[in-house]
Amino acid sequence: MFKLYEYSSSGNCYKVRLLLTQLNMAFDRTEIDILQGKSRTPEFLVKNPNGRIPVLEIAPGKFLFESNAIMFYLSEETEFFPTDKFERAQVMQWLFFEQYSHEPFIATSRFWYMTGKAEEYQEALQQKQAPGYAALGLMEQHLANHAFFVGDRYTIADIGLFAYTHVADEGGFDLTRFPAIQTWIDRVKNQARYISITQ
Repeated sequence: MFKLYEYSSSGNCYKVRLLLTQLNMAFDRTEIDILQGKSRTPEFLVKNPNGRIPVLEIAPGKFLFESNAIMFYLSEETEFFPTDKFERAQVMQWLFFEQYSHEPFIATSRFWYMTGKAEEYQEALQQKQAPGYAALGLMEQHLANHAFFVGDRYTIADIGLFAYTHVADEGGFDLTRFPAIQTWIDRVKNQARYISITQ
């Protein structure tokens, strides 16, 4: 059975949890309190030398880290990852976009708000607004003409972008400005075996 080491409110951990659930795969969960430095202990660093969550133990002593890499591993040869070569590359394109143009602005802002550090990082939060809204704007442009991000069907590209987008308001971003994103969020929530980030 898979074992997921996670900080459950993290969108990166939620991605993996959602995909595992939608694949109907059994897994155990172990909470790692990153606020208490539990991902930096010698015991955890054996699992991920980079000291971050999530980590998926796929077999005893065999660990995989980085949320999008974990999703790639789990989704191969399933309906969540295309067979067409170009569409596969498009999935990876959107996952790279999520990590480099989306997550650093939207997820980090949410984390500071959730941990009560918004006042301390007020200037940095302001600096993250423009690039965060730029990422949302690009998504809105795409979703205005597509039901999903790749091949007009639900894939790990959607899971990767959904995780932090649907809670972007918790990081100070106004999603009412993006009707196509809001419709897509509802579409994702209506997928089979959907679970919320709090489950």
